Amino acid sequence: MQADNLTGGQELLCINTEKVYDWIINEATFDLNLLDLPLPVNPVTGVQLTCADIDLDTVTCTVEPAELTPVEILDRVDQQFIIDGAEVTLQLVNIRKNFTVTVSVGLLTGGTVEVGAIDFSRCEQVILCAPEGTDINVTFTELDCFICTVDCTALTTIDTLDLTVSVRLCQSIQSTFGVTLELVAEFCTPRETLPIPPCPSPVLPPQCPVVFPTNGDNG
Repeated sequence: MQADNLTGGQELLCINTEKVYDWIINEATFDLNLLDLPLPVNPVTGVQLTCADIDLDTVTCTVEPAELTPVEILDRVDQQFIIDGAEVTLQLVNIRKNFTVTVSVGLLTGGTVEVGAIDFSRCEQVILCAPEGTDINVTFTELDCFICTVDCTALTTIDTLDLTVSVRLCQSIQSTFGVTLELVAEFCTPRETLPIPPCPSPVLPPQCPVVFPTNGDNG
């Protein structure tokens, strides 16, 4: 027999969701040494750029997670810990994070050109309750970079940039597992629609009767 729909009442429900086994917030800062980046050609003129064409004070960077595999869980190893006097098994998790940093520079004649996009990886270890079967999710809550040092080298062929890029990231790391839960809950209902406001009446802009029009008595 099909149960009647409940309105304003509760019903025993079975839902699929994720149980969070562990959750940490982690911050990391590291430097990248990018050497011998060749200057590009001027996108407008097609002429090879040189150190004399660029403003080193305008070199900037952006950093983004890699498009294909931003995070890789390399392995996890059981470790024994004594916490509050009790022995507990946690996991030492090895994580590799892949990024792309893009370097741009401003021209003395105006405009900005991209020097290059460089892929790099950083690895770290974290301690989590993350037994086999759980998923490890890494979410970047903040990811930015700035140019620490920059130098341009004039060569007989193509001039190059040497950079030190400082990268800072804040990340949320969770171990999760899909579960099916039984709970008593109330079904959600749509909210009421909001009325569309009426068209506004025409409004005159403020006038300046002190200065205009004059009746000959103001001066």
